[in-house]
Amino acid sequence: MLAVRFDSKRIVVEEKPRPSGKGVLVRVRGCGICGSDVAMLDSGFPVTGTPGHEIAGELADGTPVAIEPIAPCGRCRYCGTGDYQVCVHGPAMVYGVGKDGGMAEEILVEPRCIVALPRRVDATTGMLVEPLAVAVHGVRRAGIDGSMRVLVVGGGAIGLSAVAAAMATRAQVALVARHPAQIAAGRLLGAEIVESGAGGDYDVVLECADSASAVATACEAIRPNGKLVMLASSWGTLELPGLVVAAKELDIVVSTMYGRAGTVRDVEAAATILGERDEVAQAMISHRFPLAKAAEAFAMSRDRKAGAIKVVLEP
Repeated sequence: MLAVRFDSKRIVVEEKPRPSGKGVLVRVRGCGICGSDVAMLDSGFPVTGTPGHEIAGELADGTPVAIEPIAPCGRCRYCGTGDYQVCVHGPAMVYGVGKDGGMAEEILVEPRCIVALPRRVDATTGMLVEPLAVAVHGVRRAGIDGSMRVLVVGGGAIGLSAVAAAMATRAQVALVARHPAQIAAGRLLGAEIVESGAGGDYDVVLECADSASAVATACEAIRPNGKLVMLASSWGTLELPGLVVAAKELDIVVSTMYGRAGTVRDVEAAATILGERDEVAQAMISHRFPLAKAAEAFAMSRDRKAGAIKVVLEP
């Protein structure tokens, strides 16, 4: 089968054996390119197998499914509380990092990784469950509800996912975005588009851009005693405007991946949102490429001026 491999900061598409062994075999129909995939490629992060963690496909009987791309130990104190995203296994448990991921024609996963998709969601859009779950987790950690005013800073895939997840709570949601395609997507999802949010007195701001300027914008927009949610995956050191944070007594909430609240996994809540709002896929998926053109797809994923939001590889 065809699969992608990172080789010294280069993208290689090559033939490799089909996966075999214990688990559920999924025929991949779509794998999104995440900013963390680009960061791993550029940094030379040691991804020894197949990358890709935003995955959807079909079971042997044709049933469309999404994949929760983590296989935690299930025994440590964090797994026991539903916080398996911080399992002691660390990155080794993540498909696309420590395990072969979804930038391939097929993937073998543990049965617990399978996420059922609503009837209105097919395998070509189901990969959005993963970024939506990231946002659902952040919204849950922030305690956002319908009484709150929420600002999302950053109009990429995670920012738009945050808009959808926050709106699912019936909160009033605004968006700061830089590029025309992001602004149009935010409007399609129903967010109020604002230039900076400064002085907006927001209860919660979700920072989804991974930059010092975005953090500064977020802090200026939050009311005193409000919450700053760090939702973007940062690969470097970020500066905080210390005086603003201290003067407002802001609560800083860090959110990573997804877990479980009671009996409901964040990925399941994300699948529900995707099934209830057709416009989420319309807003977020900007480009599709065949697997053989993975290098071109990665190049496009960097090009915000060309309207790239979520670029999907289709094996």
